[in-house]
Amino acid sequence: MKTTRIQPETSNRRAFFGTAAAVAAGIAGGTSLTTMTGVAAAAGGRIRQMQAWQLRTEAARLERDRPLADHSTNGDEARYPGKIANYSKGLPHNALGEVDLAAYNTMLHALNTGAPEDFERIPTGGVTKLVNPQAGLAFAMQGSDSHATSMRPAPAFSSAEQAAEVAENYWMALARDVPFSEYPLHALPQQAASDLSRFSDLRAPRAGGNVTPATLFRGVGAGELTGPYISQFLWQETPFGAESISRRMRTTAPQLDYMTNYAEWLSIQSGAPGLAAAYDPTPRYIRNGRDLGEWVHIDVLFQAYFEALLILFRIGAPRDSGIPYASSRNQIGFGTLGDPYIASVLCAVARDALKAVWFQKWFVHRRLRPEVFAGRIHNHRIGAARYPIHSEILNSAALEAVHNRNGSYLLPQAFPEGSPLHPSFGAGHATVAGACVTILKAFFDESFVIPDPVEATPDGLSLVPYAGPSLTVGGELNKLASNVAIGRNIGGVHWRSDATESLKLGEALAIRYLEEERACFNERFDGYSLTRFDGTTITV
Repeated sequence: MKTTRIQPETSNRRAFFGTAAAVAAGIAGGTSLTTMTGVAAAAGGRIRQMQAWQLRTEAARLERDRPLADHSTNGDEARYPGKIANYSKGLPHNALGEVDLAAYNTMLHALNTGAPEDFERIPTGGVTKLVNPQAGLAFAMQGSDSHATSMRPAPAFSSAEQAAEVAENYWMALARDVPFSEYPLHALPQQAASDLSRFSDLRAPRAGGNVTPATLFRGVGAGELTGPYISQFLWQETPFGAESISRRMRTTAPQLDYMTNYAEWLSIQSGAPGLAAAYDPTPRYIRNGRDLGEWVHIDVLFQAYFEALLILFRIGAPRDSGIPYASSRNQIGFGTLGDPYIASVLCAVARDALKAVWFQKWFVHRRLRPEVFAGRIHNHRIGAARYPIHSEILNSAALEAVHNRNGSYLLPQAFPEGSPLHPSFGAGHATVAGACVTILKAFFDESFVIPDPVEATPDGLSLVPYAGPSLTVGGELNKLASNVAIGRNIGGVHWRSDATESLKLGEALAIRYLEEERACFNERFDGYSLTRFDGTTITV
């Protein structure tokens, strides 16, 4: 396995500090003994001030000198004059769900000028509001700038990859109420796996060249095909200081999807509010796609990873071997390299992840949501319009299965409002997941085997012991990131590439953050070691 060592360009820190001390000491020249104490204090203050200045200057220089990020797009926005392939939810639309071009151009104008008053001029078609496009213009005082990292272009509207991804979305919707533990035995996941196997560009895990019920809807990171679909970090007992968090959740009512009616779909595209959700009166452990979708519907930013951190503390997971306090004779970490420090970094990278992915969403890709692409499929199939949709999805058994169930080719949504009002690529949840999980992999031993693993019963009412191959911290953290990212796809609001590419974006942000943060420590250590989502290992 390839290992890369990332070394921050602030390694001359101690040499500089010596120079700073000498300069500051010059302040005391010619001073009498009676005032030396005060001068020494002033000199010490000046040394520290210069040290802080040098660190910040070095970090800024490092960011300035990096190669510029490549923000290429798939070209769809220029390719289709009607903007049929781009995000427009919340703006006025015609009867086909195609955006009013004047409104779209007003939005583009605001994105091009960046002027706050221009954003206020964007017309909306209803009462719901666009979600924070100006966040993509915010700067950061620590870590990489929001424009300094990039994502590969989103799959194009007419591509085989997009066809495969929306087919997966349809099957996810159809299988929402099937317990993950019953995938190998249930006819619907078997049908989904068979249909998805024939797509030429589905970038999902396979076994023997085919999608199988055991690989269905899973992520591609190391350890994600081992054990239950759901990560231990979404099930295990979770302490919260002196309190304890129940992992049973309020989930939504079974067999109830939204936006399967064309009139409802069209009104929501123009900004109408969704219907009220209906809930299951019984709290349950996550056991199927509907539960997972609802969990990621209302979670709080870095909630999943903070809970994972608390579980890692509880089970006594060893820290990364590079952290010096593991071998210290008389010290432990706290404000640096200790438990409170890890918790604080977990929060910090989540904020930077949002800024970076919001830039990608609004200012680079502006990818349409799956619900909109499904609307194009519906109108194409009923003859109301003609669109350049790849034949592989038009010939998919998923379309007929959805039509037989709901009377339309629209993508059944788990959330009454459908997707949030911001573009699809990248995904906010997935970017935060990639960043926070990378932090946890940096601080903890990924090879540690999780003790007493569990899994939910098919009814979600209890947890039972899991018996199977060992589950490691690294594998279950990768699984947690994908559960959150792909859980949004199961809800109907994101694509597979939104998930996988955004995990990488978050990972890159976290690595840069750790690189810069390491230069601030007084402690000497060789750096953190971690395994990236692509399986390579690095030391930061």
